[in-house]
Amino acid sequence: MTRRAVVTGASSGIGEATARLLRSRGWEVVGVARRADRLAALEAETGVVAHAADLTDAADVDGLSTWLRETGGLDALVHVAGGARGSDRVEDGDPEDWRWMFEANVLSGQRLVASLLPLLRSAADAGGHADLLFVTSTAAQTAYPGGGGYNAAKAGEAMLVHALRQELNGEPLRVIEIAPGMVRTEEFSLNRLGGDQNAADKLYEGVEAPLLADDVADVIAYALDAPGHVNLDLVTLRPVAQSAQHLLARGPLTTR
Repeated sequence: MTRRAVVTGASSGIGEATARLLRSRGWEVVGVARRADRLAALEAETGVVAHAADLTDAADVDGLSTWLRETGGLDALVHVAGGARGSDRVEDGDPEDWRWMFEANVLSGQRLVASLLPLLRSAADAGGHADLLFVTSTAAQTAYPGGGGYNAAKAGEAMLVHALRQELNGEPLRVIEIAPGMVRTEEFSLNRLGGDQNAADKLYEGVEAPLLADDVADVIAYALDAPGHVNLDLVTLRPVAQSAQHLLARGPLTTR
């Protein structure tokens, strides 16, 4: 039986890579993002079904739920959408950037859970299990200077995941957290740094083989395709060059 997944943030980066990979593995995939034009191009190329929505808008989330109910239900929520704005110290941060990060990373997840959980429960009753997977970040685990707002937002999202897993104890619903470290994608750092391409490029300068969106998508697909009784509570993945949040090797990786 073909399983159906919603992948948020599907217009670029990890979300797009995940939508493509799941589709290639036989999943029916609904790609959700704000940019309808990019979703339409993805749909034409891969068969991922485009659904434009702003996940910070409760009406859009409810509209997604209604549309899913009317068109076939849902077996897996893969929540990738989110992001960072700014790299200021806490004392210099823009409260509107912090507000946006909390909306995009935490409240969007809560809205999706509240709206889509009935569909996932129905799928679990019919198929044995259903999945709620969230892409957080190693920023949820370790603070760093200039990351206060993003650290707080991603830590909030991670706590949502941990609480949800306990609240759903006893139900055949897997709650999975994937926490990537340094990932080089088309837009994440560029958006965070206000569109400054040079500053975004410097973050990865000299780093041998940072993670790519496809690397994270591969782990997501593994978690979803694992046997239904196996729950990957938390997977932390980093490039080899990044031994910890604060410890990043620049230059070739060589043995001593």
